[in-house]
Amino acid sequence: MTALIVNGTRREVAADPFAPLSDTLREGLGLTGTKEGCNAGDCGACTVLMDGAQVCSCLVSTAQAEGAEITTIEAQDPLLDRLRAAFLARGAAQCGICTPGMLMASFDLLRRNAAPDRAAVEDALGGVLCRCTGYLQIIEAVLDAAHGTVAAPFAGIAGSAVGAPLPRVDGAAKVAGTERYGADAAPAGALWLRVVRSPHAHARFTLGDLEAARAGLGLTAILSARDVPGRNAFGIMPDLKDQPVFADGYVRYRGEAVLGLLGAREDVAAVRDADLPVAWEPLPALHGVAAALAEGAPRLHDHAPRNVLVRGHLRCGDAEAAFATAAARTEGTFRTAFVEHAYIEPEAGFAEPGTNGAMTVAACTQAPVMDREETARVLGVPDEAVRIIPTACGGGFGGKLDVSVQPLLAVAARVTDRPVRMVYSRTESMASSTKRHPATLRARMAADADGRFTAFTLDGDFNTGAYASWGPTVANRVPVHASGPYRVPNVRNRTRAVHTNDTPAGAFRGFGVPQAAIATEALVDDLAERLGLDRWDIRRRNAIGKGDVTPSGQVLHASAGLSECLDALKPEWDEMLARVAAHNATHARHRLGAGIACMWYGCGNTALSNPSTMRITLARDGTITLFNGAVDIGQGSSTVIAQIVADALGVPIAVLRQVVGDTALTPDAGKTSASRQTFVSGRAAQDAAKALRARILALANAGDDARFALDGTRLAVSGADGMRVLELSRLNSDLTVEARYDPPTVPLDADGQGVPYATYGFAAQIALVRVDTTLGKVKVEEIVVAQDVGRAVNPLLIAGQIHGGVAQGLGLALMEEFIPGRTENLHDYLIPTAGDMPRIRIHLIEDPEPEGPFGAKGVGEPALVPTAPAILSAVRHATGVRMTEVPVLPHRLHERIGGGEPPPSPLPSLSFGAEPRQRGAK
Repeated sequence: MTALIVNGTRREVAADPFAPLSDTLREGLGLTGTKEGCNAGDCGACTVLMDGAQVCSCLVSTAQAEGAEITTIEAQDPLLDRLRAAFLARGAAQCGICTPGMLMASFDLLRRNAAPDRAAVEDALGGVLCRCTGYLQIIEAVLDAAHGTVAAPFAGIAGSAVGAPLPRVDGAAKVAGTERYGADAAPAGALWLRVVRSPHAHARFTLGDLEAARAGLGLTAILSARDVPGRNAFGIMPDLKDQPVFADGYVRYRGEAVLGLLGAREDVAAVRDADLPVAWEPLPALHGVAAALAEGAPRLHDHAPRNVLVRGHLRCGDAEAAFATAAARTEGTFRTAFVEHAYIEPEAGFAEPGTNGAMTVAACTQAPVMDREETARVLGVPDEAVRIIPTACGGGFGGKLDVSVQPLLAVAARVTDRPVRMVYSRTESMASSTKRHPATLRARMAADADGRFTAFTLDGDFNTGAYASWGPTVANRVPVHASGPYRVPNVRNRTRAVHTNDTPAGAFRGFGVPQAAIATEALVDDLAERLGLDRWDIRRRNAIGKGDVTPSGQVLHASAGLSECLDALKPEWDEMLARVAAHNATHARHRLGAGIACMWYGCGNTALSNPSTMRITLARDGTITLFNGAVDIGQGSSTVIAQIVADALGVPIAVLRQVVGDTALTPDAGKTSASRQTFVSGRAAQDAAKALRARILALANAGDDARFALDGTRLAVSGADGMRVLELSRLNSDLTVEARYDPPTVPLDADGQGVPYATYGFAAQIALVRVDTTLGKVKVEEIVVAQDVGRAVNPLLIAGQIHGGVAQGLGLALMEEFIPGRTENLHDYLIPTAGDMPRIRIHLIEDPEPEGPFGAKGVGEPALVPTAPAILSAVRHATGVRMTEVPVLPHRLHERIGGGEPPPSPLPSLSFGAEPRQRGAK
């Protein structure tokens, strides 16, 4: 037994003295508020205080902690409570997985320095990574707590929720450390599952005597493809279930699942891959699109001739004729890399078998109903036999739309008829999960002498990796968006999603539009330069708006506020240009640059049915419950939809209860992706609330303008003709309504003509960067955002989405490049930290969308799309160099400026064995 002093109390725990303190706190003492994101000291999620100083508890052995004072997020302390309140008030917790680490780092700082400045806060938070917030609201929350200026909670009354900056309804659990994520709970006695993955990108293999290996290694079971009871295949697209749960003698990428080891945790962790009877026959691997498309390249899938999974196409007008007569023309080839989602929570969950084929799976996910369908198919049972219970989701961004642990856990639980749990290691998560598609984009653009765009063409190849995932969605969304949010009468866009032996690429915040925007916005800058126009001006005169026709032939009837976005930025753009000119007149090495970019993004599926259903019940006991199938992955849908329901129903938001995501209890609200939940599920929720309100008023014979209030089971309805009181307990049944909303779209024809989306988000951003022209280093100093959100249901949460989108766009532009086998950890794969973030100013443009709830539409993806192009525009302004490959790493910019390219630094290859217990440094 080891004695620990935790939060002021002596605790005795049976633990391996060499086990990480984080593991002992979580598994031994049940203090799951301390999170594990990497087990290498890279992410800081496991930060606790040891003898008053912050440490990464994953790097401290349990023996080292014996006798020390350990303080975790579960501690009760007035200063910590003040920080919690500040985090809630500022919206500083989004998905919440990093929040305990952030709070403990902040707690440490304020105990040492009661009045820190901003730089001190950034330094204190530097060891904790966040992928959602963009850090700025966290920094402001710490400063508020230090200064004693924490805002009071919003006092909501009926009809006042929409438009108010309410703290998120799930925020209290996040800041208290009591929120339960995929790795935080499991049934007693659950077996542990560990997956053995391919070390080869392309290979055949044979399995030896697994039963003998199982017995010799002391395991409960070793699973392979033969143990899958249903169809050994899953995948997003209905006709492309192409990815096996366990590979059956053939692997298509490094990291593919081959075997599952089941047993006690210490037993499965002790097994080396070399201990298992797997004989490998490596095959030549197709890395990159060029290799996959080369003459004679092996065909990776029967459904993909010449390895082309799918093609996208859009045509309007006559682009070639317009190019021939244009006053100005430009073209370029642009390349983007694999980008890792880098959510701080690795994939995790548990499965518990029931009777008659039933199976319950609890896991982090963005799409519980899709998970149910996939898992049922793998088990060979009806969908109704499977229940998916979404845990809190510690970040997703598209990466948790595809199933991960769900089918693996379900097969393991079915084979053993016991509960099973698993948690991906950080290396395993990064190696096996989907990425942003690398793209090679060949684009051309033309304008007349007045700077009016006349033509645009794009040929884009997207590396979809070993399996289809969301490749068809990317290939079909990009042609619609590629010409940008501009009036362009002649367009021809073609795309291909191409199979390779690289890590599968899937959904990542924008579905290919961020890649396309990098090319398009660079060409717009080219045309401005060639015609002698200001970069803001050329965008303003071409900005698409109400009454205009898109390249898909869709007339924009409403909510197209790009011109208003650009107008909002104009004063700051002029001021930024003046600052740049003044600075650069006297500085040769460290030069400033100003950049600008615009975007548009269709909310929801591309020209496909995209429904959501919501249910609301007024029970006879006086409770109002929203059965909300929309999973909140940190973007705030649980809060925003509750605000919409409260105002549509006419009650304070505080009276609403919610059941979220559970497929056994909630109707299908669709996946959390494509900036659709506020728009689609919010509209369904508004309609349901209106229907319930109508039923209540009908029972009371009251008019539409009546108000009502609940007091226990008494419902008082006040109208022009007086007040009536309904005793709910006397009703024969609860009052329940459902509403379904499917945005109106029209399928695209062979030329991409139709109505692909019911509404679009629009945005423009300007960026100020500082470039060290000797070293090729870029520092983003300021971003100004103007975004058309339709209606700002919750400005606080919108700001958080914009900050987080800017952070991810900054990473895309300057630092993030996933290389399979080399950057499969959060030490070698760099994401922005608190110190990387620029100042951000936001202008919210509200051009109401008639189809949206209270005029609202999606905001999550539009926040990211223009950031990288704006930064690249600014780098070009500072250096004169048009960068055509991202990320703009220092050696790439250094080479283009003319100083020669330094040799690349080699990175280590990583294995898929059990992760070392201690590695790296905070």
